[in-house]
Amino acid sequence: MKNKNLTENRGLWRILLCAIILNFQFSIFNSLNAQVAGSTAYMVLDMPSSARVAGVGFDFLSLYDDDLTLTLNNPSLISDRHDRLFAVGYTNLFAGANFGSVAYSRNFKQLGAFTFGLMYDSYGRFEGYDETETPTGSFSAADYIFSIGWGRAIDDHVTIGASFKPVLSHYEQYTAFAFGIDLAATYMSLDRRFAATLMGRNIGAQIANFAGTTERLPFELSLAGSYKLQDAPFRLMFAITELQRWDLTYDDPLNPTTHTDPFTGEVTGPTAFASFADKLFRHLNVGIELNIKQTVFARLGYSYRQMVEMTAADAFNLSGFSVGFGIRAKKFDFSFARNGYHLSQAVNYINISFRL
Repeated sequence: MKNKNLTENRGLWRILLCAIILNFQFSIFNSLNAQVAGSTAYMVLDMPSSARVAGVGFDFLSLYDDDLTLTLNNPSLISDRHDRLFAVGYTNLFAGANFGSVAYSRNFKQLGAFTFGLMYDSYGRFEGYDETETPTGSFSAADYIFSIGWGRAIDDHVTIGASFKPVLSHYEQYTAFAFGIDLAATYMSLDRRFAATLMGRNIGAQIANFAGTTERLPFELSLAGSYKLQDAPFRLMFAITELQRWDLTYDDPLNPTTHTDPFTGEVTGPTAFASFADKLFRHLNVGIELNIKQTVFARLGYSYRQMVEMTAADAFNLSGFSVGFGIRAKKFDFSFARNGYHLSQAVNYINISFRL
């Protein structure tokens, strides 16, 4: 029976792998000389829609669970377990901006399971002025993402999924439109204690732009996994991000990593080993989720890249660390997460889901 299922779905499996590999090669070709910072648009596509995901500081999780919010960031987790689940989420950002999401899942026997989502990122209201500094009135700016995700099991171990994500941006009187596609494949052990997902995120293009300049989407090839020790009340998680690019460092001109002696001209900086380790650890995220009798969950995550990019000089903060907790009741799930990006403010995530 397993061999029959694998044969019937082999075409889908090949299409998924080819699409990820081709876009991986295309991304490398277009980003060999690109700076990491500011090289793409639509960074809203990288916003986690799940407080559970944000609680460990990842972009997506890989684990067998009936949490609907996980499927918004990882379509290969979509299954009949999520049938008729509904979820809402809210995130407070900086300076009055906020991010929200709604999701609903249905299972169709012949086609597979689907998740339908709507996300928005509102940047608040602004006061407009013309070139003579005459007020032109207030205006708003926001991004809207419509998501249709599909998932299907290849056999007892492998599931695949895809999400189609049109993005509409409306800033004052200007409008832009793009579409992105996420393609993912997940391997799970039979006991579901180990899972790993390979995903190509934000494969797509901008269709309509603001000022005649077409911008690239933030394509990313990443791997995430989780492992639960037998009889242990916690699950270990890891992520290897941005596999399409080795060097994720950004040389800040105000805080350079190398220094030149003004008298001798000698250039000093990190050693070759320190530079290699720094580049390596920028790709790695780790997290842990504590499970107390399937009712209360506590989460902690760490991102070295976020820490080194957001650490303030001569000041201590918790950049790079994220925390969260969840409560699973009979009729609903609740999750909360907090991620401290810098000294002045942290980002809070809230999700509630229930079955209709």
